[in-house]
Amino acid sequence: MEGKNKPNTTEPSTKLNRDQLLTVGDLETFRIQLLNEIKSLFKEAGSTPAKKWLKSSEVKRLLGISTGTLQNLRVNGTLTYSKVGGIIFYDYADIVKLIESNGQG
Repeated sequence: MEGKNKPNTTEPSTKLNRDQLLTVGDLETFRIQLLNEIKSLFKEAGSTPAKKWLKSSEVKRLLGISTGTLQNLRVNGTLTYSKVGGIIFYDYADIVKLIESNGQG
């Protein structure tokens, strides 16, 4: 019974050693580094798509168009595509070109 009240000797010490001390300057440096890394990740994510090839449903959602409008873009050659096993895929780069060409007009 007496052993239950005894402090556990395997618990880490509550004393701080010099490797555990942080200054406000250390935290500020860490914050700046973290923000810079997050910004660079967003820049990379914004410049390259998660996928090179998109399905019809993804393209419709991205462009905000209907199934018929997407079909018209395919038929008149405005938007190139590839068909694999009955599934139509669109190149993300072609979609970006289409958006940019319509924005400049």
